[in-house]
Amino acid sequence: METKTKRRRIKDLNFWEKIYIPELIKGLSLTLRTMFKPKFTMEYPEVKFDPPGSYRGRPVLVQEENGVERCVACGLCSRVCPALAIEVQAAETELEKERYPEKFEINMIRCIFCGFCEEVCPEEAIVMSKDYELAFTNREEAIYGKDKLLVPVKNLQDRIDFLRQYK
Repeated sequence: METKTKRRRIKDLNFWEKIYIPELIKGLSLTLRTMFKPKFTMEYPEVKFDPPGSYRGRPVLVQEENGVERCVACGLCSRVCPALAIEVQAAETELEKERYPEKFEINMIRCIFCGFCEEVCPEEAIVMSKDYELAFTNREEAIYGKDKLLVPVKNLQDRIDFLRQYK
């Protein structure tokens, strides 16, 4: 019985299908069509890429216009990080938010830019920025503290608007 079904399958193919000519012609036509389309090449060091609001660059902390960071040091970002790249130490404050991050560090070598920290943050305090140029000469430079992470809210407004659109 098996030989009959195999023979039927072989008999279903005509001569051109057996020698794969139609597939060869389809593949060559696709290659020729794409070969003569205009090319798009960005000359990177001279011309910078302006990413859209959905782009996930390096994570940064949002700094309000009055100079205070939004983070309340809840530690959710460090717990959800699959690469264990975030370290947060909380301290008490006299302000209405009661807590702030005394130490907030992200190891950029370990960060995988997944955006989980951004999704879990209840205060929209950590946001994936548009920064994509990361170069380090040693490991100490790759550990970003609050001095490198704090970015004014006006520089991140398009990303925050994008996040609010899907909440």
